[in-house]
Amino acid sequence: MKKIQAGVVGATGYAGAELVRILLGHPQAEVAALSSVSFTGQKLSDVYPAYYGLCDQVCGTQEEVVEQSDVVFAALPHGLSQDLAAQCHAAGKAFIDLGADFRLKDEAVYRKWYGGEFRFPALHEQAVYGLPELFREEIRGKKLIANPGCYTTAVPLALAPAVRAGFVSTQGIIADCKSGVTGAGRKMTQNTHYPELNEGFSAYKVAAHRHTPEMEQTLSRLAGEAVRLTFVPHLLPVNRGILATCYARLAPGADPQAVRAAYEEAYRDEYFVRLLPEGRVADIKQVRYTNFCDISLHFDRETGTLIAISAIDNMGKGAAGQAVQNMNLAFGLEEQAGLRLVPPAF
Repeated sequence: MKKIQAGVVGATGYAGAELVRILLGHPQAEVAALSSVSFTGQKLSDVYPAYYGLCDQVCGTQEEVVEQSDVVFAALPHGLSQDLAAQCHAAGKAFIDLGADFRLKDEAVYRKWYGGEFRFPALHEQAVYGLPELFREEIRGKKLIANPGCYTTAVPLALAPAVRAGFVSTQGIIADCKSGVTGAGRKMTQNTHYPELNEGFSAYKVAAHRHTPEMEQTLSRLAGEAVRLTFVPHLLPVNRGILATCYARLAPGADPQAVRAAYEEAYRDEYFVRLLPEGRVADIKQVRYTNFCDISLHFDRETGTLIAISAIDNMGKGAAGQAVQNMNLAFGLEEQAGLRLVPPAF
């Protein structure tokens, strides 16, 4: 069987480099072409010495990536993917966007939070939201996939079974989340500078983060009614990981046993979601370098509150790993292909 030719636009960013790492171990795909605005003409292994002898490909242009690939992954900042998606569509190539350009369905919401427009409305109509555990059948065989980000994966997976079953109130949900610093991207900023980050721990974009409407969109779709949540992200002084601690008021008549049974039923056959035994607590250390999402359930009986905690690797299930999972679904491959990655034990 001929291997799928995969191209990565934005290959020298953290998500792009992680895509290359995963694709290098994929049994049915190979890296066909790479591009980078900052490092055009340079080998990827010169930018990331860990890839020396493994991926010495030279970063070319976006046009070369489209021409040489069956599927193009775009690891770009928001606002830069729409033209590229149009190029891929015209060339008959699959396109998986790790940015935010195709995630939101309402153009007015996109305009409010990102300041942009839907430049190709027909493409936005075709785009599917690539969270496989919730929308798998919609993803199969599709050529334009909006890959969710880290928070927008961790929070919905933590809450989906409870919201879908009506076991929690759709109002007053709180998502208290922590992210490793790679989530901020490779470009240096003041708050990610080592002396500022090290030995610190702080919230940012409090109740004003762009991922809020995306999480509400997913959860509202599952609930069949509008879901509103308060989202507060924090920056952890670690490289990788997302920990989402989600609080939701239990609905009348909902008890812990029924809630846990709903999670067991929802995730029983999901390879990448590990519902932890009672008494265990999800920990980002246990999912590093993988596509797993670990979920632990806790109940405050005094206040009638469900506390659902999820842990993912923000570069794995929160970005590149999920993008490859979506590629597998789009091309009819085994969903776990190239993603049976074992987390380090220590």
